[in-house]
Amino acid sequence: MKKQLVILCSCILALSLTACGADFDGSRTGNSDEFVMDYKVLNKTDAQDLMAEKGDTIHAEIIVEGGSLSLKIQKDDEVPVYESEDVSFSDEFDVEIEESGTYTVSVTGEKAKGSVRFTVVTEQ
Repeated sequence: MKKQLVILCSCILALSLTACGADFDGSRTGNSDEFVMDYKVLNKTDAQDLMAEKGDTIHAEIIVEGGSLSLKIQKDDEVPVYESEDVSFSDEFDVEIEESGTYTVSVTGEKAKGSVRFTVVTEQ
């Protein structure tokens, strides 16, 4: 009887642990000028609309401590101005804006750990 109880408890524990796979564990903030995420777990897609004028730059800082990311910056339904899949290394880059409008920044994580920061830098 005691052995059966131990097996039953082990099975319940195993099932509860596999059901706890979090999609996101971290912090997120965003507005029309910036999109910032810092996460221990990212297993989903998140997006933020940024407003940019012609001549502005979207500055990106990507820190990958584990897993991989897919990134996309796109204006409306147009061809993305930047797109990268299976990013597994940290990077920093700028995307020049050639047309004013709303640009959607999408970040998709797969067992990802790290942070992302996208900031609109106004032309000086």
